[in-house]
Amino acid sequence: MAAPNADERKACWDARDSLWKCLDDNNDKSASCQSFQSEFESKCPAQWVRYFTKRRDFLKYKEKLESEGFTPSEGPRQPS
Repeated sequence: MAAPNADERKACWDARDSLWKCLDDNNDKSASCQSFQSEFESKCPAQWVRYFTKRRDFLKYKEKLESEGFTPSEGPRQPS
């Protein structure tokens, strides 16, 4: 598969941005954003779709850590 040209990259990024805005506006309820998801998947290479999906998950996780702070789990107890 050839690398996307500038117009194809822009179309992909625009589709990604539209999907992410829809998800943000709908509290990450993907059912409400199915048309945006379909457009995103059709305009972007599959590898990019996987990357951008993981990237969004990471950014959301990072945002949560920054706003709520880190709480370590109890974990196993160490013998005394």
